[in-house]
Amino acid sequence: MNPAEPALETLIELLGDPRAPVAASTVSRAREVHIADSLAGLEIEPLRTAGRVADLGSGAGLPGLVLAAELPGARFDLIESVGRKCDFLREAIARLELVNAHVVCERSETWAEGGGREAYGAATARAVGGLAELAELASPLLREGGVLVAWKGARSEDEEAELARAAPALAMEPVEIRPVAPYPGSRERHIHLLRKNGPTPNGLPRRPGMAAKRPFGSGKL
Repeated sequence: MNPAEPALETLIELLGDPRAPVAASTVSRAREVHIADSLAGLEIEPLRTAGRVADLGSGAGLPGLVLAAELPGARFDLIESVGRKCDFLREAIARLELVNAHVVCERSETWAEGGGREAYGAATARAVGGLAELAELASPLLREGGVLVAWKGARSEDEEAELARAAPALAMEPVEIRPVAPYPGSRERHIHLLRKNGPTPNGLPRRPGMAAKRPFGSGKL
């Protein structure tokens, strides 16, 4: 048996709790919709071998908790600013008995100004924001050469073009877009891999919320 399987079974049980921050319509298929989708990240070698990982906008701990169970040698910081979601993550970590997962209950921009600055070999994000926004949030958290692994749905020409315009200002380079089909009916899902290719640019992080309101590459700066 996979050593992580008991923890993943417990997580599936927790996702069925009405307090869990997941869409109610997905609970009955949590194994296929959430767990399998998160496990697709293990195919990304620089994520699989990272020593410290930041899970941005962790929410219900997807993919962070799943990957932490599978990669016990790495430290996972679950970055989440909403208090009730932080409470769920703390309870889940205790129930899953994960000694390598920790909750950072604050905005990623704030964390990137302190203990999280350039501290990570990889960052993950699933169902959180646009690509340019995610690249901006990840850049000050990542060491040079570190990677952002972003789970997205169908490819968007506009979103990818915005990222291409933003990338030079963020020291983030798009590397690969990998289609994934982790469960029946998961049409058009993709994982985007970006690499930090230089030192953190001056001015990052910006004030909390600015990456979402006025992303680099959008022309709204």
